[in-house]
Amino acid sequence: MDMETVAAIPKYNLTEDQEKKLILREYRAMLRSLKPKLKLGDKELIRTAFEMAAEAHKTMRRKSGEPYILHPLAVARICCEEIGLGVRSTICALLHDTVEDTDITLEDIEREFSGEIARIVDGLTKISNVVDVNASRQAENFKKILLTLTDDPRVILIKLADRLHNMRTLDSMKREKQLKIASETVYVYAPLAHRMGLYTIKTELEDLAMKYLEPEEYREIARKLAETKRERSRYINEFIKPLKEKLEKAGGFNFDIYGRPKSIHSIWNKMRKKGVAFEEVYDLFAIRVILDSAPEKEKEECWKVYSMITDEYNPSPERLRDWLSNPKSNGYEALHTTVMGPQGKWVEVQIRSKRMNEIAEKGLAAHWKYKEGAADESRFDKWFQQIREVLNTQDNDSIDFLQDFKTSFLAEEIYVYTPKGDVKMLPVGSTALDFAFSIHSAIGIQTIGAKVNHKLVPISHKLRSGDQVEIITSSKQKPNEDWLGVVVTAKAKTKIKDALKEEKRKIADEGKYVVQRKLENYGAAYNQHNIDVLTAYYKLSSSLDFFTRCPYGIST
Repeated sequence: MDMETVAAIPKYNLTEDQEKKLILREYRAMLRSLKPKLKLGDKELIRTAFEMAAEAHKTMRRKSGEPYILHPLAVARICCEEIGLGVRSTICALLHDTVEDTDITLEDIEREFSGEIARIVDGLTKISNVVDVNASRQAENFKKILLTLTDDPRVILIKLADRLHNMRTLDSMKREKQLKIASETVYVYAPLAHRMGLYTIKTELEDLAMKYLEPEEYREIARKLAETKRERSRYINEFIKPLKEKLEKAGGFNFDIYGRPKSIHSIWNKMRKKGVAFEEVYDLFAIRVILDSAPEKEKEECWKVYSMITDEYNPSPERLRDWLSNPKSNGYEALHTTVMGPQGKWVEVQIRSKRMNEIAEKGLAAHWKYKEGAADESRFDKWFQQIREVLNTQDNDSIDFLQDFKTSFLAEEIYVYTPKGDVKMLPVGSTALDFAFSIHSAIGIQTIGAKVNHKLVPISHKLRSGDQVEIITSSKQKPNEDWLGVVVTAKAKTKIKDALKEEKRKIADEGKYVVQRKLENYGAAYNQHNIDVLTAYYKLSSSLDFFTRCPYGIST
């Protein structure tokens, strides 16, 4: 029985016996989905984790009235079925709320299972404690989460499963709690899911959040989608028919072709950004071609299919997205093109192999095998390394941190080339100055301009995918405050702030010397009291500000 069916049962009406049966059904369903991954002794470990959690949570109920243990069970099932994680993650999912909400300790978990499982549960526990109304404290807490997450990506994946189940069962919460959880989901968790390559989960999180944050618009778009369903299906069939015939005639392709509606949230986003009505959003659906290709033939076959589609329908030249040659750094590979279909309608077509499709649906876990110590994680390793670097050098009072994190680490990416042809991945919106800092902070600090595709541009020039960038430096260059408005990457922002602080410190040292001399000329003492009096007299916020103004002359 799936969780949605379970959710439809008025739980608080169940007898103790019925509840036991329901819990057992959910437990068995979870085990069934894990079956292909079970090795000798795994079943017993999972049973131990389940019994430990069931016992620890036995007096607890969810807001809906149902026994609390149904939540960890559902999270474990999402980890396995929808994210593709294995046995150890399932154990962590079952135990994810025990340390925070019950008498079980991390030591108990380590003793019963392993240090690795205790560490992941510890990470999940830390994340739960970050709710804070104070913005700067929230930024601090968020940093702690990220440090925890980057220790072991499974922490992020289990946390996303936890958040998804909470969003699916948000109905029983108070309105203000619904709004808080939904806005946090849109702000942090949906972009994280996107970044981890979990597109299906990202879409569901956004749609569920919108249901609570923009209920009227959500219902309106859902209603219109339902009304236009038949008409859309007719159009999709008309569009697909000649393509199917072409592919079958060519022979040698084992394929699946179908249309799928865009999510409510993405339709609403288009309407808002472009200021158009529902009827004017042209790509309400995308056509997907999934090829069952041998690994060595994947790319070749995708391009062959692309050429057949563009023979039949004219493509929009600027709408070709080639993630075959340059996969996204979360592993996403596909060809996207937008073509002019019948009745003058633009239609997006996505072409990918079965393997690519699994990576698109399950993201990270689809190409991460958790063997002891070995994992194909170089792409994510780089990403985590960058996050750690920024976290360790961030100002403690940085309220902008969340925003920086979003623009720097959760945005879509572009790829640009160095003069030697090396590829650099940068977030959308990056400038020539961001690129300079991505090469080396010493280069960034001295940047005076750049050549993009051999043309001179200012440091604020926004880069596009495929640009080749050469940085021009000068040893006389010094960063200024305006640079902070030019860059989007967290690394560049941090390094610029550091350089500005250093510059300010040098000037302040010079200022101290000027003040000391002047005070001595007047026969006054150089002490903190006199400095405070002068700072107040010039209406400056700190003695540091006072000292930095002195070398430039301040009338005394």
